[in-house]
Amino acid sequence: MPSDAEKPFHASEFATLTTRVHREIERRILTGEIKAGEKIGEAALADSLGVSRGPVREAMRTLERSGLVTIIANRGAIVRSIGLDEVVCLYELRGTIFAYACERVARRYTEPMLATLREQVAGMEDAVARDELATYYRLNVEFHASLLEFSGNARARSIYEGVVKEMHLFRRRSLSKVPNVDASLAEHRDIMDAIERDDADAAREAGRLHVVHGCRRFLDTLDGTVAEERRDDTRRAAGATD
Repeated sequence: MPSDAEKPFHASEFATLTTRVHREIERRILTGEIKAGEKIGEAALADSLGVSRGPVREAMRTLERSGLVTIIANRGAIVRSIGLDEVVCLYELRGTIFAYACERVARRYTEPMLATLREQVAGMEDAVARDELATYYRLNVEFHASLLEFSGNARARSIYEGVVKEMHLFRRRSLSKVPNVDASLAEHRDIMDAIERDDADAAREAGRLHVVHGCRRFLDTLDGTVAEERRDDTRRAAGATD
């Protein structure tokens, strides 16, 4: 099932006008329809959505609180643009939260939870075998979301989702891809193995390394000295090199 960020705008699906407007603007930002660094004109956007400027203005305030836009006096709202250093910091924060979620799931899972996670991993394995990367990516997102949900900590889940959204503001959109899916899939199996053994410490470490290695794989798609320096940082964070 597509995430809210990927869904087209259907007004009947949402409870209030402001919420509908907020989610549609967020969707446009996260899918790149409104690009990082771009100014968002209230009047033009309101006209395109068929609403007054009030709900758009309120939505901008919410998007500013979530870190997706910056509101500048006398200039209006601008979609945030983040650099490489910031996206690496977001990876680090994401890894801490994800590791915590994996540990929590290992301590409190139920059989239905395990069944869902196993089904998602099996689906990813099948997608890799069929070379269906779009399906793999969708299930990869669902697997991570399930672990955060099953952790039972709604606040951690909310922060995690906010971090992932901010990462989409990086000037290169390769963050939305999953390079080296075989390695990523093997790390998912490591997480599952630790959870099924009731080994919370191992689950935490497997979750942490999954994000650390994911960051390294992302940096490997970049060129330049800065990217190499950041790769060195993630190797030190992992505590070992591949």
